Amino acid sequence: MEETFHKLALKLQEKNPSLSYEEARNWVEALWEDFESTRARAGRSYKGQEVTERIVTEWVNRFGDKLHEYFSSNPKFQHLLKKGPKH
Repeated sequence: MEETFHKLALKLQEKNPSLSYEEARNWVEALWEDFESTRARAGRSYKGQEVTERIVTEWVNRFGDKLHEYFSSNPKFQHLLKKGPKH
């Protein structure tokens, strides 16, 4: 799974170069967790990591450069939005 998260974080950085590797990795992990927990809460059976990877990859490809726009209104992603320069 480590390799998958790493690969997806690098892909997200390609789409959104303003993200550091750490920020991209955090986004990937949050999207992954959100997809799996949403499916579980909906009572759907677990389809495996391959399905989750496919969905998160699709989100990265579609929304990677605009994650802050698509997910900014969702409170569970607020901690991933930049809050100004870090010191």
